[in-house]
Amino acid sequence: MTRIAGSRRLSAALAFLAGASTSLAFAPYALWPIYPLAIAFTLLLGREHGPKAAFWHWLSFGFGAFVFGISWVHVSIDQFGGLPLPVSLSLMGLLALYLALYPALAGALYARLKGASPVFNLLGLFPVLWILTEFLRGWMLTGFPWLWAGYSQTDGPLLPLAQVIGVQGIGFAVLIVAGALALLAQRKIIPLMVLLPLLALSVWGAMLSSSIERSGESVKVALVQGNVPQSMKWEPEQLWPTMVKYLDLSRPHLDADIILWPEAAIPAPEYMVQEFLDNANRVANLNDSAIITGIISRQNERWYNSLIVLGNHNAKQQGSPDYVSGGGNEFRKHHLLPIGEFVPLESLLRPLAPFFNLPMSSFNRGDYQQPNLKAAGYSFAPAICYEIAFPEQLRANFSANTDMLLTVSNDAWFGASNGPLQHMEIARMRSAELGRPLIRATNNGVTAVVDEKGQVTHLLPQFETAVLSAEVPLVKGITLFAKFGHLPLQLLCGLLLLLGLLLGLIPALQRRRSNPSPQ
Repeated sequence: MTRIAGSRRLSAALAFLAGASTSLAFAPYALWPIYPLAIAFTLLLGREHGPKAAFWHWLSFGFGAFVFGISWVHVSIDQFGGLPLPVSLSLMGLLALYLALYPALAGALYARLKGASPVFNLLGLFPVLWILTEFLRGWMLTGFPWLWAGYSQTDGPLLPLAQVIGVQGIGFAVLIVAGALALLAQRKIIPLMVLLPLLALSVWGAMLSSSIERSGESVKVALVQGNVPQSMKWEPEQLWPTMVKYLDLSRPHLDADIILWPEAAIPAPEYMVQEFLDNANRVANLNDSAIITGIISRQNERWYNSLIVLGNHNAKQQGSPDYVSGGGNEFRKHHLLPIGEFVPLESLLRPLAPFFNLPMSSFNRGDYQQPNLKAAGYSFAPAICYEIAFPEQLRANFSANTDMLLTVSNDAWFGASNGPLQHMEIARMRSAELGRPLIRATNNGVTAVVDEKGQVTHLLPQFETAVLSAEVPLVKGITLFAKFGHLPLQLLCGLLLLLGLLLGLIPALQRRRSNPSPQ
């Protein structure tokens, strides 16, 4: 018994290290082969575990994956939370432990449901359970889809599949590769020999059959990175200097069709800065340009984290209509960040610490589906900050008439950590899925332009005050993912899960028939 307990502790420690290694598969390291190798190794370590032991085994893996992979969360808790270091570290550990419950659930269910066929178990059942629990993690408690398996391949060879099967489809493929590697370690080489050429053909076919092609038209954009220190951003005396800074940075680039300012570039409610907005609107109109900016808007005493358009926002279609406060050409953030933008159980939590009382943490939700923003005659499907991590939400706001994807953020909360780089990686996946270029403006990085294939074409250094000017080629066509989203994958997962249940049920029925209970 002591030997078994010691063996399981060693197994859990190795699973923790394997999970920790997966952080190297994501930005900024992008060592994409690590993810399937780590999963395969952990599968082999726990292949004899029952459901209970498997739960703890995969909990160790998940804890290692998240405590290292999202360690950047601690930066905001530590620097802006006003909590003692032991408390902030404990909160970070609790978050990682909560997220680790999802791989633990996948591992426990796998141990319970796996049948006699190792090929089906590892190539069908386990990938299905992993992807379904990832989907669950992206939905529960408003969702946290960070570090989904598919994002590990943003710089890998499977990225072209995003336009067909999306990030979770790529994740499913990664999990199948992991299963094939586990079979290879058990001297079953045929699955891997079949799978790798099949994936290569799928990638080639996705690129060959893509309906996305460049239209020959381009849009000149200027993305403004103000680099305003987070500690100063919400100070009342810094409001006018901040707004003037953005306008001054934009003046040399007023020949651009679109000038994009970051999330909450104007750190005040819209009604309080109407004079400044009217002036910026006139400046943009005089130069036949449009300024899209993050701001706080209000309607019926409800407050929103919003994007508005100043200037010649529909010149090609309707002349030169001016910006009007509440005029309708506005996007209101739907997917709010817990604690940062709303506080669950706020009457209980807000008095506890400054961490639960951050600036602008009482926003309301905008609608899930909203019209595209119109600027300079072009249509933009927007996402504010955290929203870019939710592929189905952006897809719901996308149409064949969408010219570009647009996202703004303020990742200054996370300092020089990996968080902003992972955020940029996620944004790239949205471009690859929907087959549209993406422009991204942030307060202090990462500000960039991404092409329709998910590749960064223009990039500003982090932590610098600068403006990125670029010509962005437009495209036409629509991807399969834009049409169907993750629905085909979810149906496939449902069928495979049903098959797994049947394969596990049949042997049980056979045993029951061969050993009938006494009457």
